[in-house]
Amino acid sequence: MFIVEETIAGTEAAQIPKQRGESLLDTAVRYAEERHWDVFPGTWLEAVDGVQRCSCGDAACPLPGAHPARPDWESQATGSATVARRLWQKQPTASILLPTGRTFDALSVPETAGFLALARMERMELTLGPVTLTPERRMEFFVLPGASVKVPDLVRRLGWSLSSLALNVLGEGEYVAAPPTRFGSRGAVQWACRPTAANRWLPDAEELISPLAYACGRDR
Repeated sequence: MFIVEETIAGTEAAQIPKQRGESLLDTAVRYAEERHWDVFPGTWLEAVDGVQRCSCGDAACPLPGAHPARPDWESQATGSATVARRLWQKQPTASILLPTGRTFDALSVPETAGFLALARMERMELTLGPVTLTPERRMEFFVLPGASVKVPDLVRRLGWSLSSLALNVLGEGEYVAAPPTRFGSRGAVQWACRPTAANRWLPDAEELISPLAYACGRDR
């Protein structure tokens, strides 16, 4: 059964980024050091007149505390634990963002479709990579890079079009927010399927696209 990270225990826990009880700095370093993911600090939340606002200064920010803080964020992303530590020491409350199109792409689907797909994948005994659950009620499935190129054709072969499904592919030039990044007052990103030694090797998008497309079609 698929459950969120804080309810999972096991012998591998020491090698897995924690979701609670650990600073953003330490978590960012763990992602770089243990998963070899590139990381970069995003915006953060600031208290303004008793209200949590995004550090970007936009009172109507759609992703408060969870988007890039500067336009050159792609060049700032690093896979070095030492550099990551230095970046978060400058701003310890910065969100943790992971660029896609490098060590992984992400298939993003609505939360309801995501849980339906997870159940179907479990029955099919598919091997999953990490999966996040965001406060925007989306689930993001980590897959091998290159998904953004092949997914549209894969979906067409299944009789769908991407425009008819709420399925987004995040690849080069895009990013995902990593746990425990918070989206303003909406809550924090969580792991629906957390990183473990068993899922260090990511699946190809082709392995997951059928149950994901099916679930998105059911969810429409």
